[in-house]
Amino acid sequence: MRFGFPQRARLLLVPASAVLLFVMTGCGNSSIVGKWRMSGAENQTVWEFSGNGSVLVGEVRGRYKFGDQDRIKIQTPSATTVYLVKLSSDQLVLQELGGSKLEFTRVRETPR
Repeated sequence: MRFGFPQRARLLLVPASAVLLFVMTGCGNSSIVGKWRMSGAENQTVWEFSGNGSVLVGEVRGRYKFGDQDRIKIQTPSATTVYLVKLSSDQLVLQELGGSKLEFTRVRETPR
């Protein structure tokens, strides 16, 4: 008597696992979560992206959602803007479609 998955289930397990891994890495962009300071002087506005889709831009609360083609939509009470996103570890660039560019550096929390 053999225990475990039947042969047919084992054959489906590998491709299903690969698809699941691809979907998990492709949906959203969890690496944006955290605090980002606009480039420039030390006192520039900090944008804070939460894992639940909320964003805090300075003192203004809003929502964000990733779309296709490296786009992010940010909605605040005063505006809705779509940006192209370029993200690499500690650098974030949000560029309005056909418009201006915002550059950020990740704010590293210091342990207490």
